[in-house]
Amino acid sequence: MKHPGNYKLTNRRRSSEPAEFDPFGREGRILDSLRAQILAGGPGQSLRLRQVFTTPREVFRLEIEEPEFHYQRTTLLDRDSLEDLLESEEVRDRIINNASN
Repeated sequence: MKHPGNYKLTNRRRSSEPAEFDPFGREGRILDSLRAQILAGGPGQSLRLRQVFTTPREVFRLEIEEPEFHYQRTTLLDRDSLEDLLESEEVRDRIINNASN
């Protein structure tokens, strides 16, 4: 008789090495999603970028608000991720123009 909660897991990774970093994994998909959402935003879109921590690591909060859809998205980014996001001139211009309004 099998006891409830005991399951044999097959094809488990038994290597002692940590998984390799996937540069096009989740972080890349999140940044792509942020870029697309910022660029597709309508005239009512509100963007706010604030630094929330400086030590032990710089952390920034990006808020995207779409009032016509009753939608708000908040994302925390480290310095490297923020620089990757701001590589696109169009994204950088939208954030700067939105901050000046």
